[in-house]
Amino acid sequence: MCDILVATPKVTKDNTMLFAKNSDRDPNEAQILEYIPRQKHESEVVRLTYFEFPQVRETYAVVLSRPWWIWGAEMGVNEFDLAIGNTAVFTKEQLSEKGILGMDMIRLALERTKTSKEALNFIIEIIENHTQGGSGSYEHKMVYSNSFIIADPKEAWVLETAGKNWVAKRIEDVYSISNALTIEDEWDLASDSVEKLSKKGNFNFARYFSDRFYTHFAYGRERRAFTYQKLKERKGEITLEYMMEILRSHNVEPYSPEKGSMRDICMHYGGLTRPSQTASSQISELREDLSIHWFTGVSNPCLSIFKPVFFEGGLPDLGEVPNNKYNPKNYWWRMERFHRIFQTNYQAYISEFAKERDELQRTIIEKAKQLEGSTENLEGLTRWAFEEEIKLVERWEKRITPGKFPFFYGMRWKKVNRKAGLRQDF
Repeated sequence: MCDILVATPKVTKDNTMLFAKNSDRDPNEAQILEYIPRQKHESEVVRLTYFEFPQVRETYAVVLSRPWWIWGAEMGVNEFDLAIGNTAVFTKEQLSEKGILGMDMIRLALERTKTSKEALNFIIEIIENHTQGGSGSYEHKMVYSNSFIIADPKEAWVLETAGKNWVAKRIEDVYSISNALTIEDEWDLASDSVEKLSKKGNFNFARYFSDRFYTHFAYGRERRAFTYQKLKERKGEITLEYMMEILRSHNVEPYSPEKGSMRDICMHYGGLTRPSQTASSQISELREDLSIHWFTGVSNPCLSIFKPVFFEGGLPDLGEVPNNKYNPKNYWWRMERFHRIFQTNYQAYISEFAKERDELQRTIIEKAKQLEGSTENLEGLTRWAFEEEIKLVERWEKRITPGKFPFFYGMRWKKVNRKAGLRQDF
């Protein structure tokens, strides 16, 4: 489950395109944050997650946040300040179990296109000429169609699909998507199949193609209504900090993880009825000069710091590459263990922790703003931000007295931790 938001320069406080996404995955699906430089290729094909695809001679530099086992990415940005994210949408269309994942489409588009319109056309070409599909879950079978938000400093698009059927809409001010189709009859572009259907009268893309059962229990409509309303409330005043606030939000405050729901934007694992948690988050300030891309690179944004990433500076060493097994030698799992300890006594500590989190976040944002227009010290700022998050966590590890979950909720977490090889000695 995922949520993506975008605010165009018309409605942001500093006239910057803002792209934001929370990526929700199974709780042990570590996410890899990586920088891949521009590359030359000799091979004729590239192996995607399930599929071979024609390779090009050169691919552009990208920063990706991707599930450890997937070739593609949940979200990312390229050297031309093109940002893309996808969400799963559940439709009546039958899809192949060995198709091209929406996440693979994201990486392909980021590596090969420069603008939002170019990326839109590229993804549409894949939808129409190849097979969309493949399971998007490592532990379960979950095959779905995809919605995308595609943004560059000047323009943003939403693209929604149902198998080979698609509609696209240029975003004028604000938009958000979640795990449900949103475009009804107000598209700017559409597949021939949709244009034919629309001639019958009273055609509604979202209503016609949505699978009611899975769409209902994903609570995508409810989350989308929340994020869209939040964006509309602040038109003309939307800031980076406000986007962070939305991505860190929960449906009911004061929040407690065991009482959370699929309506939460910052999602915490909850078992059968809430099998996902936010695994990583991205906010990109897309400008024509120096863009700043803010990634948590870890789970639960309410417990995390957004760190600035620049193409001019790259990423610091984040340790060994993570997978679905606990490994304290990589950044994702190092933070994840702390998050799981913290959540056992969340309400006791979150108020004080949030004050320190926000103070550190403000300091990092201020330092980033001081570098605007300059390409000096970018790598140092990124490295320092990651180091400061580690220091914050180390301080709090000494302060926390672990609590106890309610019995059944605790049993679910024990099972998850056991699968990851994480000793629950807290």
